[in-house]
Amino acid sequence: MAGLEMFPARYGNVAFVLVAYCFLNFWMAFMVGKARKKYNVPYPTLYAVESENKEAKLFNCVQRGHQNSLELMPVFFMLMMLGGIRHPCPSVVLGSIYIVTRYFYFTGYSTGDPQKRLTIGKYGFLALIGLMGCTISFGISLHLGTSASSTCYFSSIRGK
Repeated sequence: MAGLEMFPARYGNVAFVLVAYCFLNFWMAFMVGKARKKYNVPYPTLYAVESENKEAKLFNCVQRGHQNSLELMPVFFMLMMLGGIRHPCPSVVLGSIYIVTRYFYFTGYSTGDPQKRLTIGKYGFLALIGLMGCTISFGISLHLGTSASSTCYFSSIRGK
């Protein structure tokens, strides 16, 4: 197909990881919706006020877990898409680790104890740092004019 030659052979896996994160995001949004009903927090209220709702903290923790994931989503997507061009396999592994840690970040936060978000969730930042390294490597390769892919070969090398 025209245009696909520019992507490394394993870049499709990067797309699958991004879609997996979308499913996680949909699930988190569903959980916020359930928490809205459970804790009686109607739309368009973003956060419950403790003086008006005795269970505000419980709802706010669910909401905040999802909100934080939304805040980091553009960073994660950008790092995956760019870093995956030069390093598709490491990006897929790091992206998958990030998704798993985001799940635990959200479920830990949703308990109502914000510290529980960090039990496993804190390791997501290591995955983001790894993705930054992949993206920096891609940027350097563009700057130096070297081959765009150093791992998981270009599609032009694939057998036809």
